[in-house]
Order: sequence, then C-alpha cells, then structure tokens
Amino acid sequence: MELITAATFIFVSIITILLVYDYYIHNNRRGKYISKIPGPKSYPIIGNALDVMVPLEDIWHFFRRIGRDHYPVSKFWIVNWPVVNVHHPDDVEIILSSTKNIEKNIFYELLHPWLKEGLLTSKGDKWRSRRKILTPAFHFNILQEFSQTLIEQTKNLIETLQSESKSGEVVKELLPILSKFTLNTICETAMGVTVDKKSTDQDNYRKSIYEIGLIFYYRAVRPWLKNEWIFSLTKKGKENIKILKTLHNFTSKIIGERKKYHKETKGIYLNEFTNKIDGNKDTEDIEDKNSKKRLAFLDLLIAASEKNHVIDDEGIREEVDTFVFEGHDTTAMALFFTILLLAEHTDIQTIARQEVDEILNETNGQLTYSAIQKVSYLERCIKESLRMYPSVPIIGRNITEDIKLKHCFVPAGSILNIQIFDTHRDPNFWERPNIYDPDRFLPNNTKNRHPFSYVPFSAGPRNCIGQKFAMLELKTVLAGLLHNFKFEAMESAANIRILPDLVIRCAHPVNVKFIPIKK
Repeated sequence: MELITAATFIFVSIITILLVYDYYIHNNRRGKYISKIPGPKSYPIIGNALDVMVPLEDIWHFFRRIGRDHYPVSKFWIVNWPVVNVHHPDDVEIILSSTKNIEKNIFYELLHPWLKEGLLTSKGDKWRSRRKILTPAFHFNILQEFSQTLIEQTKNLIETLQSESKSGEVVKELLPILSKFTLNTICETAMGVTVDKKSTDQDNYRKSIYEIGLIFYYRAVRPWLKNEWIFSLTKKGKENIKILKTLHNFTSKIIGERKKYHKETKGIYLNEFTNKIDGNKDTEDIEDKNSKKRLAFLDLLIAASEKNHVIDDEGIREEVDTFVFEGHDTTAMALFFTILLLAEHTDIQTIARQEVDEILNETNGQLTYSAIQKVSYLERCIKESLRMYPSVPIIGRNITEDIKLKHCFVPAGSILNIQIFDTHRDPNFWERPNIYDPDRFLPNNTKNRHPFSYVPFSAGPRNCIGQKFAMLELKTVLAGLLHNFKFEAMESAANIRILPDLVIRCAHPVNVKFIPIKK
C-alpha cells in the first residue's frame, strides 16, 4: 500500500510539474505572442504531438492542411517547441532577406552527427568564413569545365538506357537511375574522383541517405530524442550509428583519394587552380598528362587547408559530407519530377525536344556548353517543375531576434518553417497553381511577379551556393535525354504520394517508359 501511495505521489508530482512548466511556456513572453498566431487545437504538455507523431505521409498532409486552414500563417506545438509556419511571399521576403535571423532552426541540429557544421548547418562567423572560401568553386570558369564532365556522364546514361531498350523501349524505375547519375556527377565534378562502377559503396551510400532522412523526422517530432546520449540508447539510435559510419566512410574515401592525387603530383595543380579562379589562367582544363581529373570544389578546400590553414581536416569532411549529399539528392529529385511532368504532358515534351533538336543540329548532335545555354524553353520547363515540386520543400530558421512579419510577430526563441511547397502553389500569386505551364516563366509573365513567390534555391544571404551548377546539370542531362528518347508516363504526377524528408520524396517506386528515337 505504501509503495502504491508513493508511486501515485511521484506520478501526480511529475504531472503537476509538467503542467506548471506547460503553463509557463505558453504564458511567458514568447508564448503570449505565439498564442496570437492561429493554428490547430493543441493539448496541455503534448501540444500537437498527436498530429505529428504519425507516418511521414500524414505529416506531409498535416503541413498542407494547416497551411490551407490558417492562411497565411499558422503555428503548432511539438511538446514545448512552438513552430511557426509561413508561406506568404511578403513574409518569406522578410525572413530570407534578414541578415540577423539566418541561423537554421533546432531541427538541423539533428544533422550534426552527420554533417557537423558544414555550410548547411553552420552559423555566425564560421558560416560566413566557409561561404567565402567555397564561393569561388562555382566561378563561371569552373562551371564551364564542369560541363564537359556533365556531358560525359549524360552520354553514359543515354548509352545505358539504349543498351537496355533493344526491344524498342525500356521501363525504368526513375529515381534510382537518376540518383546514381547525380551522385556520379557530383563526385567527378566537385570532388574530382570517379566512383567505381563495380563497387557497392554508391548503392550503400544512397540507401543510407534515405534511411537517415527517415530517422531525422522520427527524432524531429520527439523532442526527448534530441539529446544524443538518450537517442544513442534507443534502437533507432543504434541504427543511426551504423548509417553514419557508411556515410562517413564514403566521403572519407573521396577525400583520401583526392589528397593522394595531390601528393603524387606534389600539389602543383592546386596553385594553378587558385590562379584560374582569380582569372589569371584561360579556361582550358588543368590536367595532369596522365590524369583526367579536373580540379574543383574539394581541391579548393585542400588548398585552403594547406596554404592558409583556415580550414582543417574536420572542416573539409564537413563540407564534403554536405555537398555530396546536397549536390546529388536535390538534383535527382528535380530531374525526377521534370521527367515525370514532361512524360505526362506530351505537348510540352514535344516543344522541348524540338528546341533541343534544333540547337543540337548546329553541333552535329553533340552536347556542348554553348548549346546548353540556348535551351530557353527547356529551362522554363525545369523552373516550372521546381515550382510545383521544389527539391527542398521546407526551409527552417531559428528566430534569434524578434521579427515583425507582415502577417504576425514572431518572438525570439521561436522555430520558424518556410513552407516553400505552399508558397509555390499559393493561388493568390499563381493562377491555376496545380497546372504544369512552363510559359509562366516567360519574361513578360515574370516581370510583375512577387520575387519571393518563387524560391526553389532559397534567397537572401543563405541562398543555394550551387544553384548555377544545378541548373547546368539539369539542362545538360534533360537535353541529352530528350534528344534521344521520348518519355511516356506510367502514372500521373498528381497521384504520386509525397513524403517530407531532407528533400522531397515519393512514397513509392515510380516508373517511366523511355522510347528510343531513331536517328
């Protein structure tokens, strides 16, 4: 009886403490301002945990629902975390243009065991320093050199599909072949290494990316798992350790191979690389007579480490982990949805192919950097795809200083999410937003549009550093595929079930039919 009484006392005491804490959280300065923002009903202590501790697909629908029901701004609580959601372009502009509230929110901290403090997750002076170091890696001269590798990889992809279509067509699950392509290209361009086609490392890496995304959302809606020690004791935590080992081994191998290359060549090409970025060299490829490895992003980090010591080996690993992930996964999803939409809209696909064919007829069917710059209609197709299905559908910010938006006041200490997916489909700024129409991006149709109604690469100080590279890659591979294949849809894009993840995901395999075009 005494044990029961003691247990009851402890239980009641814990509940009382939690209720008092919950009252404080909701009635302190931050809580009072948050309470003025509309949102779904929440409960004491747990907040909206029952809404978000659900399968990923249901979380996606929850985001869409509160965006519709509480337009233009909403909030919900994950236990004691207030999350403010915005997607109106006026509010998006204020946030993304801010030079003060540029820290990523606490959810990004869940990525620290993997990405540490790379460009995606770092803040303050460290972020500014890294951004300054890395910007030259996407200089115009370097992008021109990247184009040759992108063209070579596109040819490999085309040849692979052609070899599998001897019967006249080939049906492929779309995402695996695209993510393999983009991982190859980011490794060979930005990292200067070639992935061994016979190795299983690439497949294991891509599988681990998917798995760590699932774990990310699992932790994101369970605040008690934010603590690394507590998380490490759980089943998911133990799985996470194995996944991290796979991810880090893959990038460590890349760094090791590239450092070995520079050691063997006594580092002479790092000096040439620095000069080229400064404009002191022409745009011919810098190559060892016995090597086809072009110098790029990773070389810039190695050079900075060896010459100025502004970044150490740990810092190099942080940025390589960040860019290998971001440089392949986001582009793969952009390719995925663009091909899917072109396959479904055969009239638009035909116009895009006619443009590509006309341009490539001038080069005897060969992709070139200058030819890729001319595919204006295809570029509009890509932009429209990124409008409907932005690769990164949510951007998070940690509100470190009070900020007055057009539609609400957000106090310091709040978590803020920009729901880009909803921004891009806001009917107040996009007529018939669920219709695929590349002509939205004709000059006459864009000049009066709100500049922050379309932000697939973010905007402001923390915009995507690699967006020009991404567009070059997207135009290159799509031009090559359109010139050689017709795409036939196996299902409508509108029927694709979507999951929230580190990038936008589909919840099930999606196939597309590739039909070779006889030359």
